[in-house]
Amino acid sequence: MHLKARILAGFAEKNASLYRRVQVPLGDPAAWIELPDHTIAVVRDLEMDRVRQRSHADHVTCPGEHETPLGLSPDRETATAQATVQILRSKKIERVVADRTLPYIFAWHLQQAEIEVLYDEDFGVLDRRSKSDQEIEALAVAQAKTEEVMELMLRRIANATVDTEGRLVVDGEMLTSEILRSLAAMEFLRRGCSMTHGAIIATLPQVADCHHEGSGPLFTGHPVIVDLFPRDESSRYHGDCTRTVVHGEPSDTVKAMHAAVVEAKQAAEEKLVEGNFGSEVHVASENVLKRHGYPLSRGSLTDKPSIQHGTGHGIGLDVHEPILLDFGGSEMLEGEVFTIEPGLYGREVGGVRIEDMLVVTEGEPRNLNELPFGLNWA
Repeated sequence: MHLKARILAGFAEKNASLYRRVQVPLGDPAAWIELPDHTIAVVRDLEMDRVRQRSHADHVTCPGEHETPLGLSPDRETATAQATVQILRSKKIERVVADRTLPYIFAWHLQQAEIEVLYDEDFGVLDRRSKSDQEIEALAVAQAKTEEVMELMLRRIANATVDTEGRLVVDGEMLTSEILRSLAAMEFLRRGCSMTHGAIIATLPQVADCHHEGSGPLFTGHPVIVDLFPRDESSRYHGDCTRTVVHGEPSDTVKAMHAAVVEAKQAAEEKLVEGNFGSEVHVASENVLKRHGYPLSRGSLTDKPSIQHGTGHGIGLDVHEPILLDFGGSEMLEGEVFTIEPGLYGREVGGVRIEDMLVVTEGEPRNLNELPFGLNWA
């Protein structure tokens, strides 16, 4: 009989699956070992007490407690891998099951010890998909903070004055994408959040690339996409919200785009039910946009408004988590949390995107957003 364990390793500050277990955002290497009858956290000696207090590990240890016959490497990551191997050997483990994030340094040391490394594509993924009530509350808090800053950004754009060239001005200073991102970062810091992945505040023509962060001045009459996705440092869970604002009167073209996106969002939400597939959510949304006459343009930018991406993604400790609401999206689980974010983009008229965060239930999904999604914020 081959004894088997499961292992996660790396830096918990970066590895959400590892963090979810040790509950401390460690900047030093760590490992988490799941044995048939107990769990072991291997962390730096300075972090042992914090991990004991916060995690549910049955045993917390450090590399120094598991010396090899030739001694441990002075390199912390190597030493942690060596100590992990020593623990597994002491438990007579012959096989380990790893997730997609296992650093090669750990895999290499395991292989050198003739411990077979197996891969489970659902390990570290499936257990994070359905959120607990506590996790959903953390996401709701993060989203509420996101909406607070979102409203500030939208109203700042909508209530700006205009110079002779149509550029937006606030307090005598030209309003740019860069200035607004800096302002958003400061507002999030006041709320205990960080913009770890930046933010998107973009208008035409750059917004034809739906992930362009935006740069330069903003203009009256042009739609501006504001997409904020901060991390709440108190929980490390993310908010993610997008709205589109127009200073002044939007054109009929932009109004039509907005109406189509709102309808597509509603169609997607109707399919966001436990047991349905992520692909069904996307197809419902995309069909609405196509019915309104908007073409697909995945992989290429267009002058006229077009459909560039799927309908949403999972969210939690990472801003983008499996599964995608797109073609191939698998069956959705109760308690999963997704963003729904249909959009249209083109160089000539700009883009429109709306994004809310919703929880999958047996029936109607629970929307964690309260902010309206109209174009006028004056």
